[in-house]
Amino acid sequence: MNKVLPYIPERPVKPRNTGLTMVMDKGLSIREAEDFMSVGSEYTDFVKLGFGTSLLTPGLEKKIKIYKDAGTIPYFGGTLFEAFVIRNMFREYLEFLDRNEIEMVEVSDGSYDIDHQRKLEYISRLAQRGKVISEVGSKKKDVVYSPDEWVEMMVTELNAGSEKVIAEARESGTIGIYNDDGSTNTTLITAISEHVNLDNVIWEAPLKSQQAWFIKNFGANVNLGNIAPNEIIPLESLRCGLRGDTFFQFLPDDLKHG
Repeated sequence: MNKVLPYIPERPVKPRNTGLTMVMDKGLSIREAEDFMSVGSEYTDFVKLGFGTSLLTPGLEKKIKIYKDAGTIPYFGGTLFEAFVIRNMFREYLEFLDRNEIEMVEVSDGSYDIDHQRKLEYISRLAQRGKVISEVGSKKKDVVYSPDEWVEMMVTELNAGSEKVIAEARESGTIGIYNDDGSTNTTLITAISEHVNLDNVIWEAPLKSQQAWFIKNFGANVNLGNIAPNEIIPLESLRCGLRGDTFFQFLPDDLKHG
């Protein structure tokens, strides 16, 4: 990608398994989606049509096609899965996926408390259909899991058929793997990183400070999610050391101190 400057981290080309970026589409228009893909398709792997917006966004079929044609994978937010499941409409959810030709599915229990064994069964069943990713962590501030519980849920969900597990943070970045002020819960993140293959984790990181933290601690090719569409180029700049927050990260010592 870069042929101008040395000491820029090597980024894998698409389709890639590491260095993934998941962008959150919370209701972009057709034109906005086209504009987003015109600059961001090279750097965007997944586009999550956030929470339940897929039922409300005009021109859904056209927008899905825009993302697919640009080489990204669109999928529906896990909250939509939960909205169907709590109504005992899992079959109708599958029909909705098929009707919109959505191959990748997110399974979550962030809003609706699903028994974890039942969640694993949903993952296993959907994995027979296609690609599954699952989200771990609650969207409710009063639901707090221990580091051991996070690890156990992630490991069992990967074993059940999830290709990636998403570490919950919401679009605010103030819950789950983060503290109320948006700072990283380093104890939790360290525990996860020590027991779960980092290639299999997508860290939700909507804030620049969070993105920079993960890149500094886990490298340019850490998997990051819940990125705003207009932040895709700024994030790639962080990954490549082309922004102040990571400017010195990938330079040799003689240049850092020169």
